[in-house]
Amino acid sequence: MSSSTEFQYTVSGMSCQHCVHAVRSALVAVPGVTDVQVDLDSKQVVVQGEALDDAALRAAIAEAGYAAA
Repeated sequence: MSSSTEFQYTVSGMSCQHCVHAVRSALVAVPGVTDVQVDLDSKQVVVQGEALDDAALRAAIAEAGYAAA
């Protein structure tokens, strides 16, 4: 039985493709993440995966230098 989950965040401070890459790279390194979609215009990040941990995802975004809301 799959426990696929999805989290959506607004990530402030992203202003260029480097920012998008930094956030995406940090998130795909989190265990269980299978897909990360980043929309630079809306600052929206959607993370999908198995048994994801919200705190771990937020920590990864913070380590990349950004804030998740």
